[in-house]
Amino acid sequence: MSAKRDYYEVLGVSKSALLDEIKSQYRKLALKFHPDRNKSSEAPEHFKEISEAYAVLSDPEKRKIYDQYGHAGVDGRYSTEDIFRGARVNFEDIFSGSGGGFDSIFEAIFSKSGFGGFGGFGRQRGADLIHETTITLEDVLKGKREEIDIQKNVDCDTCNGSGSAPGTSVVNCNVCNGQGQVRSTRRLGFSTFVTVQPCNTCRGQGKIIEKPCSRCKGRGKRKGTRHLTFDIPAGVDNGDYTIAGEGESVDNGVNGDLIVRIRVQLHPKFKRDGVDLFYDENISVVDAALGTTIQVLTLESTERISVQPGSQPNTIIKLKGKGLPRQGSRGRGDQYVRLVVNIPTKLSKLQKKILEEFRDSFEN
Repeated sequence: MSAKRDYYEVLGVSKSALLDEIKSQYRKLALKFHPDRNKSSEAPEHFKEISEAYAVLSDPEKRKIYDQYGHAGVDGRYSTEDIFRGARVNFEDIFSGSGGGFDSIFEAIFSKSGFGGFGGFGRQRGADLIHETTITLEDVLKGKREEIDIQKNVDCDTCNGSGSAPGTSVVNCNVCNGQGQVRSTRRLGFSTFVTVQPCNTCRGQGKIIEKPCSRCKGRGKRKGTRHLTFDIPAGVDNGDYTIAGEGESVDNGVNGDLIVRIRVQLHPKFKRDGVDLFYDENISVVDAALGTTIQVLTLESTERISVQPGSQPNTIIKLKGKGLPRQGSRGRGDQYVRLVVNIPTKLSKLQKKILEEFRDSFEN
């Protein structure tokens, strides 16, 4: 699972940034990562990411939704095509003076070979589905495999998802010649903008069903249950994680995503701060004064540590590498043990006498 980066972080602007600053920063990054200029293998993904961030943050309504609900709010309300279609004017304003190197922002995002786009321009995108799950701190340490059943549209088992009646076939659309897209070109100053729209005849499929399947009525989909197994990686925190393509499907469209909303339970013994853990260990005033060896709890088992003579209340002892895994990288955080010195509230006569003699020894 991979979580989308924050749009403000992607563009390198603050949440209070004005539109002019967002435009300026996007233009700078787009010039840097546009595949026509940057030939590195990572450039296309960077360009898609910053363009999506700009498309949302440059639109007041979408930005308001994103600020309030995050990615789930935007993805649940808009398809990728809706996001970019609404930002068309802003894109044209930014790139109208860039010359022939930026023939079409939409062509670059959705159509170029190897670029991949965001799931097929001109095709409707299924809604994202949300699965909420609660895991323990021990699950964060080791990771967890989860199995769920989700109700969604699945491939029709009569036509195997083709939408065509068994024994029949589909034919190429004669309007778009099997491409599924119809393009129109217009010039604006020194730039050429290519508009790519789905073919209305074949609904963007490039194919036409001669005889629809009787069970799914040519949709290729039906309501059903999908059993899904996925791994929650070690080191996760509270938040939304995306399983691409496992959301709702639509007729002749692109699957949405499954958003796994993770909540980590509070632990009765440990407090978490990122990859570090904090743990309180109670010791007596005598052990704090004289020193001792104690056994403390870790998420995996126990660990023996030495308490130095004269240890003060709230002394911190670090157990290196006994914290949580660093998600996506090697190594673990640390566990910090705080010594909580217990002062007795009730003393026997003998205990009181010994302590008084102890106090008198300092005065003399």
